Amino acid sequence: MNVPRILIVEDDEEINNLIYNTLKREKYNMIQAFNGEDAINKYHSDNFQLVILDLMLPYIDGIEVLRKIRESSTVPIIILSAKDQETDRIIGLGMGADDYIVKPFSIRELTARVKSQLRRYISYNKEYSKNPILQYADLKLNTLNYKVSKKNKELNLTPKEFQLLKLFLENPDRVFTKAQIFNNVWENKYIHDDNTVMVHIKRLRNKIEDTPNNPKYISTVWGIGYKLGE
Repeated sequence: MNVPRILIVEDDEEINNLIYNTLKREKYNMIQAFNGEDAINKYHSDNFQLVILDLMLPYIDGIEVLRKIRESSTVPIIILSAKDQETDRIIGLGMGADDYIVKPFSIRELTARVKSQLRRYISYNKEYSKNPILQYADLKLNTLNYKVSKKNKELNLTPKEFQLLKLFLENPDRVFTKAQIFNNVWENKYIHDDNTVMVHIKRLRNKIEDTPNNPKYISTVWGIGYKLGE
């Protein structure tokens, strides 16, 4: 992969330009969009490795932009929003976002999170060249083309869901606490944010389980965390 391309979707011109100029110094390629309609058009006409997405946008709101992107792509998406309620974060993460940053924000923190997401996403192209297939029962994960299938039917997972599933498949006998999952998948210091892990586990179960409320692939170990299998 060459220099990462980032789509910045933010209607506030000052904030959009601040992000653009900051990440430009990091040698990334950026494309700017200032409304939801423009964001969708630009996303589908180019190849991006990351999207920074505001929620409150003209014409088409950020949640709809997120939904449209997730219909066909697992590209990492960082939500940037003035909405700071827990329910807003849960909705954003539940719809497929990989990270959520509240305004006003630290541009240094945003840059660090951008680098973390890109590092994860780009590393997908380099891992597990010798043994690309991880499998449990009828669930298969290919670490070369980043596809997941169940009973030979392909599943559409986001990058974070892919990383979660890969973590469990790589460690079939291990029970993970929420803190351990957060540290492994998000590569950030755990800050007692159980909701982030729980939302992503629930979202992953909805895609891989026959009966999400009675899971057989990722089970809850009460009082500890989660593990592969029943």
